[in-house]
Amino acid sequence: VKCQRDHRPQHKKECKKRAAEIRHELLFKQPGSSHLGDCPICCLPLPLDPRNFLMNPCCTKTICIGCNFANQKREFQAGKKENLCPFCRTPLTTTDEGSELHLIKRAEANDPIGLFKMGDICCHRGEHERSIEYFTRAAGLGVAISHCVLAMAYQNGQGVERDEKRAINHWEEAAIGGHPGARFNLGVNDLKNRRADRAVRHYIIAANLGHDGSLEQLKKLYPLGLVSKDEFAATLRAHKDAVDETKSKQREEAEAANFYSR
Repeated sequence: VKCQRDHRPQHKKECKKRAAEIRHELLFKQPGSSHLGDCPICCLPLPLDPRNFLMNPCCTKTICIGCNFANQKREFQAGKKENLCPFCRTPLTTTDEGSELHLIKRAEANDPIGLFKMGDICCHRGEHERSIEYFTRAAGLGVAISHCVLAMAYQNGQGVERDEKRAINHWEEAAIGGHPGARFNLGVNDLKNRRADRAVRHYIIAANLGHDGSLEQLKKLYPLGLVSKDEFAATLRAHKDAVDETKSKQREEAEAANFYSR
C-alpha cells in the first residue's frame, strides 16, 4: 500500500488517460437492448413509444399494451368485476391516492422504479429538492431515466445548482444504460460543439435500438458525407429489426382496439 501511495504521483497522468479510454469504450458500446428491456409476461422487447406500455404501481413492473389488453379481455370474458394486475394479480387501483400508497411501499422497499415514480410525484408537486433525492437514489440503482431527469435538473438548475458537467455525466450514464433519448441528446450536444464523428456514433447506436429521431438525424447527415454508405445501410436494417422485434399479434390487437396506455 505504501509503495502504491508513493508511486501514485508518477502514474497519475497515465491513470487518468486510461480511465478516459475505458469510459470512452463504455460510452460507445452498443447496448443489447434499450433501458426498457423486455415485457415480463410475453418476454418481447418493449417498444420505445410510452403509449405502448404501462407501469403498474402495485409491483412496478412495466408491461406492454398487448399483455395488458389480453388480461383485461380475459377478465371481462370471465365476468370479473375488478381488474387484476397481469403480473402480480393484485387488484388495480383506480385512484391517484391508491397508486401513491403502492409506490410509497415500493420505495420503502428500495425498489428502483418505485423510487423514480415517487421522485416524479414530488416533482409534479413542486417539491424539487425531495424529488432530487428520490431520483438520485433511483439513478444509483441503475434507472436510466432517472439519470435523464437529473441531467435536465442540472442543466436547468431545478432543485440543484446548474452544473453542465454533471448534466453531461448523467446523460452519459443514461446512454450507457440503454436510453436512446439520452444518447440522442449527447449527439445534439456533440454536433453543437463540432464533434460530428462522436455525434454520428451516438445516433447510430440509438437508431440501432429503434429510435426514430436518431435515424432522422442520420438521414440529414448522410448527404453531407458525415455517414458512410455502409454505416447508413446497416443502421437502416438494424433500426427496422429493432422495431419489428417489438411487434406481436397481441400488441397489434391492442392497437387496433385503440387500447393505449395513458
